[in-house]
Amino acid sequence: MSLVRLKIKGISYSQTQNGAYALILNEVDGDRKLPIVIGAFEAQSIAIALEKEIKPPRPLTHDLFKNFADRFDIVVKQVIIHKLVDGVFYSSIICERDKIEEIIDARTSDAIALALRFNAPIFTYKTILDKAGIFLKFTSKESEKDKSDDSIMVDEILQEGETVEIDQGASDAFTELTIDELNKELEKAVANEDYEKAAKIRDEISKRN
Repeated sequence: MSLVRLKIKGISYSQTQNGAYALILNEVDGDRKLPIVIGAFEAQSIAIALEKEIKPPRPLTHDLFKNFADRFDIVVKQVIIHKLVDGVFYSSIICERDKIEEIIDARTSDAIALALRFNAPIFTYKTILDKAGIFLKFTSKESEKDKSDDSIMVDEILQEGETVEIDQGASDAFTELTIDELNKELEKAVANEDYEKAAKIRDEISKRN
């Protein structure tokens, strides 16, 4: 089976169900997207890894794993989303130590959070992308297409039966802040180790860029 390389397009959230996050993956040499519903902690961890300016004062769980792996010369070479069963994606982390390769089973959200920290490529099989990949069909508002359609995409996934219980909180309050105010709130959230709030602020900043 042939592998297809993916890149992270971003993290989106539902417009109709509070607390529903989805990781949006995009095939590198194509237009199909692979949306995966993930939990709040994993969404925060991935968002922080994507946002290089966010530096947690203490390591998160995935940062701890990275530090542990570095100490013992373990390298994550790649992540493969290798199976899809009943709407659940299964992934493997391909690691190497002393030129010996090991395959470790992992939740897809954890695997991708680690792939970001190791700068490791993410792959899936063509058969999985053929089954679960989707094309976004845009209409007129080109400047708003990514923001609105990604949220609609999450809602469509949830309508198919996937739900997650996450406290999204009062993210709407950030819409009234300026970019400078958002950046200051982001710094405060990171300093207070409130990474869930930091992820929401980062999402709001990203929507305006």
